[in-house]
Amino acid sequence: MSSGKILVGFLAGAAVGTLVGILYAPEKGEKTRKKLRKEGKRYAEDLKDSMNEFMDDVKEKFEEVKEEASGVAQEAKETVENLKKNAKAAAN
Repeated sequence: MSSGKILVGFLAGAAVGTLVGILYAPEKGEKTRKKLRKEGKRYAEDLKDSMNEFMDDVKEKFEEVKEEASGVAQEAKETVENLKKNAKAAAN
């Protein structure tokens, strides 16, 4: 399982747990709604931060793979050129 899925699952579980705890707390409706708004905003910010970190990791990995692929392509090109030269030399 990817770390992104684990993180989203953890945050969702924490949000549900907090929501259930707030809803079952013996407080007035307005106070409960205020808490729900506050916790909702906090979890939204946490999720946003986590997604930004995840996207930064994805971008970093993409750049690493792109650089590696570029190096492999360059090596393949050089190998083909060497094979062409060797084939021409052998034909002459």
